[in-house]
Amino acid sequence: MKIRVGLVGLGNAWETRHAPALRAMSDRFEVKAVCEQVAHRAERAAREFGAVSVDGYRALAEREDVDAILMLSPQWYGPLPILAACEAGKAVYCAAALDVGLEQARELKQRVQESGVAFMAEFPRRHAPATLRLKELIATQLGRPRLMFCHQRTPIETKDQQRLHRVPGTPPPGPIQYLIDLVDWCRYVAGEEPSSVVGIAHDTDSGQFENDYEMMSLDFSGSGNPGSGIIAQISCGHYMPGIWHEAISFRPPAALQVACERGIAFIDLPNNLTWFDTAGRHQEPLESERPVGEQMLGLFFRAVTSLVRKTSDLEDAYRAMSIVLAGRKSRRDGQRVNIQYV
Repeated sequence: MKIRVGLVGLGNAWETRHAPALRAMSDRFEVKAVCEQVAHRAERAAREFGAVSVDGYRALAEREDVDAILMLSPQWYGPLPILAACEAGKAVYCAAALDVGLEQARELKQRVQESGVAFMAEFPRRHAPATLRLKELIATQLGRPRLMFCHQRTPIETKDQQRLHRVPGTPPPGPIQYLIDLVDWCRYVAGEEPSSVVGIAHDTDSGQFENDYEMMSLDFSGSGNPGSGIIAQISCGHYMPGIWHEAISFRPPAALQVACERGIAFIDLPNNLTWFDTAGRHQEPLESERPVGEQMLGLFFRAVTSLVRKTSDLEDAYRAMSIVLAGRKSRRDGQRVNIQYV
C-alpha cells in the first residue's frame, strides 16, 4: 500500500532529511503534488518525484489523488494548511513549529481532534539514536533524572551566509521553533510533565530575532513544591556572529546533559552519547538502521494505515507549545507560571 502525499512548503531540511527519506520509502509514499512559495523550487521537486506543482495549499488539500499532507515549512501559511487538511479529511505530517498564541493553538488542536484525521508532529530529537539509548540507560543503569541542561546555540548569519545556507523566501528557524523542540525533548527524556516554568530573555539589537538569548526553567514537581522534582534548564542563544568561526567551535556545550540518581550523561545529536557512573566513563557507538527522517515517516505511515487513531503526537505538540508560551508569560510578568493543560 502507498500513501499519496502532497507537500506544503519544502523548508531548509528538504534536501538533507525529507527528500532522501521520501526517495528511500518510495514503496510506502508517492508524492503527487507540491505547493511551495518559491515557484522554481516547487517545479524542481515536482519533476524529481513525478508530481505536479500546485499554486495553493487549499487546492492541494482538496485533490482526490492526495491522501495526506506533509507540511514541511510554515512559510507564510501558518496553520492554514492544517485546517484545510482537516476540512478535506486528509492526514497531516507537521514538520513546522507554528508561531501562534495559546488560544489559536487550542483551537487548532480542537479542529484536528474533531476532524478525526491522523496527525503527527515531527520531533527528530526524540528519535535520535543517542536519545533512545539514553532512555534505556535511565531505565537500567542511571536511574531517574534529577537535573537536565538543554542548549541550542545558533550563530547570527550574515546576508551572504543566509543566501548560501537558506532556501530563498524561507525565514530562519525562530526561537519558538527551537524552544518547542527542546521542551518536547526534555519532556520525553523525563517521562513526566512540568508543573511550572520560569522564563527570562535578553533583548537583541541584531534585527534577526526578538531576543538573542532566551531561557526557561521547567519544574517537574508534581507535588506543587517547586524544586522537589526534576529541574530542566533550557537555553536558546543567537548572540554569536556567524563570521566568528573559532568562537563558535570553542567549547560548545552538550546539547543535553542529564544528571541522574546513579550517573550523568551527555548527548550531542544524533549519535554521540557519553555517560559516567561509579565504574567510570562509557562511550558507545550508536548507529541507527535508518536515518531519523525515515524513522519518522515510517511512524506516520503506521499512524495513517492503522485502525487505531493515534492522538499522542497532537497532544505532545500542543503541550510543548503551551509550555513555551507559559514561559514567555513568565518573562513578561516576572514570576513563575503554573502550567495547566486544557
